[in-house]
Amino acid sequence: MQKLSEADLIINPDGSIYHLNLLPEDIADTVITVGDLDRVPEVSKHFDSIEVKKGKREFITHTGYIGKKRITVLSTGIGTDNIDIVFNELDALVNIDFASRTIKEKLTSLDIIRIGTSGAVQPDLPMGTILASSFGLGFDALMNYYIHQVSGDEHSLLDSIKSHFSHIKGIHPYLTAADQGLLQTIGKDMDQGITATAPGFYAPQGRQVRAKNAVPDFISQLNSFKEGKHRITNLEMETAGIYALAKALGHKALSVNAILASRVKFEFSSEPNKIVEKAIQMVLERLCN
Repeated sequence: MQKLSEADLIINPDGSIYHLNLLPEDIADTVITVGDLDRVPEVSKHFDSIEVKKGKREFITHTGYIGKKRITVLSTGIGTDNIDIVFNELDALVNIDFASRTIKEKLTSLDIIRIGTSGAVQPDLPMGTILASSFGLGFDALMNYYIHQVSGDEHSLLDSIKSHFSHIKGIHPYLTAADQGLLQTIGKDMDQGITATAPGFYAPQGRQVRAKNAVPDFISQLNSFKEGKHRITNLEMETAGIYALAKALGHKALSVNAILASRVKFEFSSEPNKIVEKAIQMVLERLCN
């Protein structure tokens, strides 16, 4: 079996993976990702015990137990560029033998649940909604660099999306479905919809501050798309990369979104922490029951 080079798989002197600073035994088979490193203890405060606390740069990891359920919570930072780092290194921790630098014969599939914040692009989704992403729709360039398979359902829906946005120069979206098992268990009874992932926070999400916005009506372009029962419900910066890389690497992923803003009503929640805490509790209860 081909040995991975020291340049392709960088391992620290202590045997940990390069950016995350984690050893293979440090992570559980169930991983919760959050963007904000300060949100990691907001999740792990619900653990009965914590056995691992490690961090490097924006990547903070706590692993512990709720009852007999072992869970890792890990901060990714912002954007799909960081998702590229986190998901490749999580996969390496479970599927590569660090001693021999070779891929293991028996591969492990992680359950990965994102708990993140988002803005609604539909007027009927109020702030405080906890929404599960049925699909991740990427407007970033991450998956241009990976070979990834698109299923029949994804392909037909993506064709409609590409047609809808074809007049916007330079946009080449990609689409990946949520893991159906996680969507039906963790995401049960939640609002669901297509989550759009932008490569930035300001103009790429239709915001106008000082720099001139090349697509000033981007929000209306998002909320006017409809194909059968499918519509674009919300906008953030990680979900599409999570879904696509998880699928490419053989992992299961679900994104759970705490809706803190209405992009059509120009409103932002006065109690964002309460909404995020609600999402955390919902996910943990469903993981452990």
